Amino acid sequence: MSQPLNPRRAVYAGSFDPVSLGHLDIIARGARMFERLIVGIGMNPEKHPLFTPQERLELLQSVSHHWPNVEVACFEGLTVSFVRRCGAAVMLRGLRTLTDIESEFSMTLANRALAHDIETVFLMASEKYSHISSSLIKQVALLGTDTANEPLEAFVPHEVIGMLRRKFKRDQPA
Repeated sequence: MSQPLNPRRAVYAGSFDPVSLGHLDIIARGARMFERLIVGIGMNPEKHPLFTPQERLELLQSVSHHWPNVEVACFEGLTVSFVRRCGAAVMLRGLRTLTDIESEFSMTLANRALAHDIETVFLMASEKYSHISSSLIKQVALLGTDTANEPLEAFVPHEVIGMLRRKFKRDQPA
């Protein structure tokens, strides 16, 4: 028999490629709402991530270490299976746009069919982060001509900027 799921424990899953200020906003708010928040870095075989799972793990641990009730882990397979292994009764999801609402609604229905005892809780992105996406971050990192950290610091935590620059080989002096 499996362990009962804890309603005070939540999982916030995503690819986090890279972790953004919007992700950190959801993590901070989730950490206030739940006794324990597990940030799950999913391995999606359909995506070709910029950062390795280990790099994403280290970046997320670096930017979330000051929340004592937050832990970070990588997982493969279905998110609901990971949530169950964590003993959580809640999946935390962030919503940015109307498009997110449509896709998240479909995903929630599928997850409910797979695991009726796991609830999904949605948090709307703060307005200052609702435009941030991993594709936008990667485009700015690739095409930006800045020599300082601007404009990347408007999208990602400071700890991520150096790694982004190295990925796009933009850390060499001009």
